[in-house]
Amino acid sequence: MIRVHADIVGSLLRPPELLAAQKQFAAGTINLSQLNEIENRAVDEAIALQESVGLEIVTDGEMRRQSFQSQMTLAVSGFGEFDLDAFLWGDWYDKQSVHSKRRPRRLGVVEKLKRRRYLSADEFSYVAQKTSRIPKITIPSPGLWANFWSPEYSRNVYPTLDSFLADTVAILREEVTELVRLGAAYIQIDAPQYGLLLDPHTRVFYEKLGWNLKQWLSLGIELDNAVTDGFSDVTFGFHI
Repeated sequence: MIRVHADIVGSLLRPPELLAAQKQFAAGTINLSQLNEIENRAVDEAIALQESVGLEIVTDGEMRRQSFQSQMTLAVSGFGEFDLDAFLWGDWYDKQSVHSKRRPRRLGVVEKLKRRRYLSADEFSYVAQKTSRIPKITIPSPGLWANFWSPEYSRNVYPTLDSFLADTVAILREEVTELVRLGAAYIQIDAPQYGLLLDPHTRVFYEKLGWNLKQWLSLGIELDNAVTDGFSDVTFGFHI
């Protein structure tokens, strides 16, 4: 018999009730407790959906996140001005397309990164207590954050891209350490930037930051390895 492995990459569509609640919380019309109640309900439904189709590995659907990587900017200070478009990794979108997005004008880390809390520990703890299946948590690849380093706005605090990404590695490795302490055995590294390096059009953005393609493939992977090395009891997935 052939055994097929399948699990959710991470994100599921947020239900309308949750989308509305997140806007209401931002506007100050509901409090954090009310938002958490609605988020919890959405996570419970996401877990139930995955279990109902027989998945052995489940996520929380990333219901509590604005973007799949936004838990970093919520938990860590220093990123400066940004909006949702900052998570699109550049401004290479077709200018004739209705879906065109430009890089936010002042996007760039402006202070030394400082972790105020763990990124995903609470997310993991909640899903782990809600399922008897294997809970998976996702964290961003260090190299994904190159989009937040600006030669113009970041140089005073991080003179080079390397220095900035070194701090992202430190924060993410601390995150893995905490997740493992809480019982995490399956952690996914989200690294869609590697796919973008294959297209010469999108590759230009990354190479303008100071690393050529060969460096992105070698140094970038070294950064990912620095986050995961030494955790022999953990399975690391890699989302490209």
